[in-house]
Amino acid sequence: MDIFYLLCAALLAYLIGSVPTAVWVGLNFYGKDVRDFGSGNAGATNTFRVLGKKAGIVVMLVDVLKGFVATELAFWLIRVVNLVQIDDLLLSKIIFYKLIFGCLAVLGHIFPIYVGFRGGKGVATLLGMMLAVDWRITLICVGIFIIVLLLSKYVSLGSLLATLAFPLLLLIPYFKPEDSVLIIFGFLMFIIVAITHQKNIQKLITGQESKAKIFKKKSQS
Repeated sequence: MDIFYLLCAALLAYLIGSVPTAVWVGLNFYGKDVRDFGSGNAGATNTFRVLGKKAGIVVMLVDVLKGFVATELAFWLIRVVNLVQIDDLLLSKIIFYKLIFGCLAVLGHIFPIYVGFRGGKGVATLLGMMLAVDWRITLICVGIFIIVLLLSKYVSLGSLLATLAFPLLLLIPYFKPEDSVLIIFGFLMFIIVAITHQKNIQKLITGQESKAKIFKKKSQS
């Protein structure tokens, strides 16, 4: 593997993930930095809370796209490798590079270089990454998130349970992964999501977590 192409793809994945969608949408269209309101996070959930449904949907979709595009850089890397006539990559290596680039995108979302390294929690970007890695299991996880959200109204709880479901589903024989590293990755991602949701977990335990109102109209001031 040509280290130059690998480093370029890795840097690009981080820069894609670093695009501060919530901050740019808030400042350019609403005159607000979402990090100064609500939970203080530059993510889709806080955008829904601070700016409303339309802005929240745009931010969520773009953040998901960031993770998906960055993860799919693995295929771009393969094409470059083929062009310079280096040996073909094994499928396990493709998965490995997908995980590297996807994780860098999530890291970029959490610590975006463009806006002082103050970003969001990376859930939407992680979703895009998971779609690129295994869309079947990811869609099931999305279903779990929606069900938990509808029943509990807690976005944080839905995010945590949906993320945990990813590696657990991989343990089912029907969803046998092409590389066992996916299972390890899944549990590591859950740990990272749990770390970024520490305050939310504490509030869930104490009953102080805010319930989502993304299905309600934003009140007029």
